[in-house]
Amino acid sequence: MPELVVENIKKSFHGTAVLEDVNFTVADGEFFTLLGPSGCGKSTTLSCVAGLETPDSGTIRVGDQVFFDGTRRSTVPPEGRNLGLVFQSYALWPHMTVADNLALPLKLRKVTKGEQRRLIDDVLTKVDMAHLRDRYPHQLSGGQQQRVALARGIVYSPGVLLLDEPLSNLDAKMRDQARVWLKDLQREVGITTVYVTHDQVEAMSLSDRIAVFMHGHLQQVGTPTEIYETPATPEVAGFIGRCNLLEGRVGATEGGAVQVELGETGQRLRVAGACSAGSSATVGLRSERITLTDRADAPHDGAVNVLRARIEQCSYTGARFEYELSIGDVRVHAESPVRHTDGEINLIIRPDDCLLFPAQV
Repeated sequence: MPELVVENIKKSFHGTAVLEDVNFTVADGEFFTLLGPSGCGKSTTLSCVAGLETPDSGTIRVGDQVFFDGTRRSTVPPEGRNLGLVFQSYALWPHMTVADNLALPLKLRKVTKGEQRRLIDDVLTKVDMAHLRDRYPHQLSGGQQQRVALARGIVYSPGVLLLDEPLSNLDAKMRDQARVWLKDLQREVGITTVYVTHDQVEAMSLSDRIAVFMHGHLQQVGTPTEIYETPATPEVAGFIGRCNLLEGRVGATEGGAVQVELGETGQRLRVAGACSAGSSATVGLRSERITLTDRADAPHDGAVNVLRARIEQCSYTGARFEYELSIGDVRVHAESPVRHTDGEINLIIRPDDCLLFPAQV
C-alpha cells in the first residue's frame, strides 16, 4: 500500500480560512487519525484528500500519483483516485442487498462476475457478514450496516481507506466492540487508513499516530503516548483526556524545575521543565495523577507539591469517584478510588506529573 503525503494545504470558504498550511505523511499500512473538535478542519482535510473539496494551495499525493498540485492547478477527480471512503451515514443503497451494495463499485470498475463473487465472498468473511449477504440494509442492525459500509470501502482494494466518523451512529457498547474489530481488520488487510473523529478514546485506542487539529491548524502529530504524555500546547492537553489548566507566573528556577505561583491563590507548584523566571506559564494537571488526602492527614512522605482545596462536588461513576474542587476561584477536576467527605482536602502532585507550557509570545 502506498503512503499519503499532504503538503502545505490551505482551504477557505467564503473568505474564511478553515485550513492553514496542513502538513502530514501517512506511512504505508499506518492507521492515522485526524482528531479535533467540531469545526476544526479535520473533515475538510479528508474531503480534500478524497477529491470532494479542492484546496486553495498545496500538494496531495499517494505514492507516485499526484492528486492535487496547487502550483500547476491540476487535480485528479474523485473517481480517478482509487480511494475507499466510508461516511458516518453509511450511504448504503436501501433497494440493494448486502452483496449487491458491494458489487456496485466492482461493476463500475468492470470486474468480471466471477471475480466479483470471489472478492465479495472474501471481504464479507473478513467482516463476519457472509451469512447476511442477501439481506437488505433495513434488515440489519446499525453495527451490521457499519460493517457492510466498511466492506464496500475495501472490496476493490483501494490505495488508501478514508473513514469519516464511521462509529458515531453506534451506541456506546457497540462502539467499544467496533473499535476492536476495526483495528483487527485494518491490521489484517494492511491498508493505509486515515480516520476522522472527535472522540479521543477512539483516536487513542485505534491509531498508530494522531494529528490533532484546532481552528484549522495542525497542532501536533505523534503516537497516542506522545500526544498524551507530552502535548505540544495547552489546547492539545485540554482536549486529550481530563487535564486541568492553571495559569501562573514562574518564580525560582533550579535543578531542571521551576516554581509556578498560581495566580491569586497564594499557592505554588514545583514543575519539571524550563521556563524564564518572571514569565507567565500554564500548568497542566491530569485528573488521574492527582492524589487526594483529607486535610487532617499528614502529607505523603517527601511530597513536594501539596495544594489546599475544597470539595465542591463528588460523583460516583462505578470505577472511581470524580471530584470538582476549588482552589480559591480556580476549579480543578480530580479522580480517586476513595470517597472523601470532608470539605477541605489536600491535592498531592508529583513535579514530573505536571505539564509546563510557557506563555506564547
